[in-house]
Amino acid sequence: MRALGLDGFSKGWVAVLLDGDLHEIRFCRDIAEALSVRFDRAAIDIPIGMTNDGERACDLLARERLRPHSSRVFTGARRRLWLEFSDPDSANRDALQRGQKRVSRQLWHLGPKIMEVDTFVQANRAHDIREAHPELVFLRLNDRKPLPAKKSEAGIRIRRLLLKRAGIRAIDKWLANERLGTGAKCDDVLDACAVAIAARDATGCFPEGVAPRDAHGLPMQIWS
Repeated sequence: MRALGLDGFSKGWVAVLLDGDLHEIRFCRDIAEALSVRFDRAAIDIPIGMTNDGERACDLLARERLRPHSSRVFTGARRRLWLEFSDPDSANRDALQRGQKRVSRQLWHLGPKIMEVDTFVQANRAHDIREAHPELVFLRLNDRKPLPAKKSEAGIRIRRLLLKRAGIRAIDKWLANERLGTGAKCDDVLDACAVAIAARDATGCFPEGVAPRDAHGLPMQIWS
């Protein structure tokens, strides 16, 4: 099983490949480069499959599982936000007129990467590319005990430990050496490792069973 995990950062994508004892990390400028290596299954920390109103069952189920840290799952991704509007204020005015929820600033700024992945996945449907959420993976690895914030010193420390226990022995070297000069932060590398584990193990998803599909036929399901 060649499992690939991807997490976005300011200058591109962190890509972690797990293939038995072979573990590799790359820092790529775009999603096409990140997914250019051979893989059996990829998992990515970005919404795949979107509804017209931004409401997805998978987001609600993931938020429920992560309580009391449900805000770690962003909700409300809609293609039209980034296709029709140039700023979050005008997008939110339109959402309110339609009786829909506003989009957060954090989600708005993820828009270019969300649309980049959306375009790639629609054009490459033969590939097994799944949505995953690193916080759900870390929660599973931590026996479902809530974790400190991922950017805190304690949060980084426990996530590193959990990844080592899951077999990613190179994490300290990746954080101390390979990451430097790329623009990627510690939590970007940790999150890419976590979703690589989701791709490798594919142990659970929200919702379970057959994934609901959006209007473009893309699955709306978060793996953990």
